[in-house]
Amino acid sequence: MGNRKNKKKKKQKELERLKSIERNRRIEESIQKESEKYEQEVKLLILGTGESGKSTFVKQIQIVYKSGFDLAFKNLFKTAIQMNLVLHTKILVMGMEKLDLEFETENESLAKDFLEVEETICKFGSDELKETIKTLWQDPGLKKAFENRSILQVPDTHSYYLDNIDRITKRKYVPTDQDILYCRIPTTGVKVVDFYVNDVPWKIVDVGGQRSERRKWIHQFDDVTMILYVVAMSEYDQDLYEDETVNRMRESLELFKSTSKNEYFEKTDCSILFNKYDIFQEKILKGISLKKCFDDFDGEVDVEVSKDFITKKFSSFAENEHRKVYNYFSCGIDTENIKSVFPHIQDNAAIHLGILFELFFLDSLFFVPYINPIMVFQNSYI
Repeated sequence: MGNRKNKKKKKQKELERLKSIERNRRIEESIQKESEKYEQEVKLLILGTGESGKSTFVKQIQIVYKSGFDLAFKNLFKTAIQMNLVLHTKILVMGMEKLDLEFETENESLAKDFLEVEETICKFGSDELKETIKTLWQDPGLKKAFENRSILQVPDTHSYYLDNIDRITKRKYVPTDQDILYCRIPTTGVKVVDFYVNDVPWKIVDVGGQRSERRKWIHQFDDVTMILYVVAMSEYDQDLYEDETVNRMRESLELFKSTSKNEYFEKTDCSILFNKYDIFQEKILKGISLKKCFDDFDGEVDVEVSKDFITKKFSSFAENEHRKVYNYFSCGIDTENIKSVFPHIQDNAAIHLGILFELFFLDSLFFVPYINPIMVFQNSYI
């Protein structure tokens, strides 16, 4: 009888031991999977000055890889779009005096009354405000003011909203993806977008580019796979919103220079996204020289010559023996363009991860066969 009890106890202990082993195996497997996921995660830190197009790039990623924006998100932008419509039109109206421009006689009193509108509480319940803006937009003086929008700090995209004012001011208006892409709202704090490409997790971190926001950048420097620095190519003839004595591209160049020298990024690959390339081309073709920004530019006013000069300026500050620099050109509001650019950024990150993969095993004295680094994304080797 005693032997049976002892056998039963031994059997129960053995079962508990096996269960414990299985439980530990599952825990270790779970930890390993989480560890592998963390090791292969691509953290792309997006830096650049204010209004360079960083947040627009992030919105494009949401459209392409996260099925766009939900209704709640779109409704948040409705108020911002309508407020910007009024605000930027007011800036144009007020800027006409600075530019020594005048309204046609029949629009003078209308413009004066419009300046009394408070954009933060503007309502489009009636057609009066909408019709006022439409009338002012047709005035030759306001059109001329918009041609000089860079002097007045008015976004290039403002004409898009003016041309779509009938749709935008409807009571049941819901912003389209394109409306949201065109909308300028300064980034404050840190915005993070998580998504997957070929089963590999990506984390895109967008931090505010205004001077007051840059002190927060350092908190995002850990574990960065690659930096994406965004440059607004078209802003070579514009001044900072925060300081009208400083040229925007000069500010961007100095910021890139200091970022490149940061000890955190000494061995971190960098992609430079030269954004707003379409507007840059328009300005060059109008004869606006890079001399507006660079005293040492002595080339002809030509798109390719000017493009080459700018890219060499930026790249020269970033290249070293430990770091690769990749240049891309984009029109941030063109989704198809971003679709064609991002895979190249993805491939370069894959090469970086592939290098890490090889070094890890070489350090462990393992024989490593040749692995196509691009395949890292497709088969999740890391």
